[in-house]
Amino acid sequence: MPTQLIVALDVPTLAQARSLVRKLKGAVKIFKVGSELFTVAGPSALKMVRQNGAQVFLDLKFHDIPHTVARAVDSAARLGVSMLTVHTSGGGEMLEAAVAASRMAGGKRAPLVLGVTVLTSMNQWTLAGVGVARAMEDQVELLARLAQKSGLGGLVCSPLELRRLRAAVGSEMKIVTPGIRPLASAAGDQSRIATPSEAARAGADYVVVGRPVTQAQDPRAAVLAIRRELRAA
Repeated sequence: MPTQLIVALDVPTLAQARSLVRKLKGAVKIFKVGSELFTVAGPSALKMVRQNGAQVFLDLKFHDIPHTVARAVDSAARLGVSMLTVHTSGGGEMLEAAVAASRMAGGKRAPLVLGVTVLTSMNQWTLAGVGVARAMEDQVELLARLAQKSGLGGLVCSPLELRRLRAAVGSEMKIVTPGIRPLASAAGDQSRIATPSEAARAGADYVVVGRPVTQAQDPRAAVLAIRRELRAA
């Protein structure tokens, strides 16, 4: 399957999100709803995306005790999201609880539970600042293997760890890659980035693009350009 594009609805209001989804209707099949929009609009944002014929990637990075995370995943699955994230650093018991809850609530349409390894805004220095002495690549692989062992269906990792993780976990696990910046785009607050074509060639199943689309003068044209790049890769 060709690498698919996910557009991040990292905007401050439901009205802005709705406008963007309508502009991109038919060109984007999956939209990411993260902390910014969900804090403002809650489940209404998820409903809006689904009413416009697209799927929801709920990126709230659940990280808490196993029971609390299981309840959160259960709620998300019942809201009809197709994908959701949990922090792999929460440990195996928490990850297993998340997977079990997704299957119970979602049934045949259980959402894909993705394990976040290390945020793309972090680098080796910031990793050391939170007490992790391992090399970035080693830490990411350690958490990825834990996610696979715990039954998760996919991972979130930066483009720079893609090839190593694909080799480590095989082809069955889906890999979602944020930190994607087309050549003409600024890096912003991301430290570990790549172009859409680089991520596709490295083995990403999905790439997440936010500001290069949401802040473009013509978001639909930006999306179509990214899709052409992904197809060419």
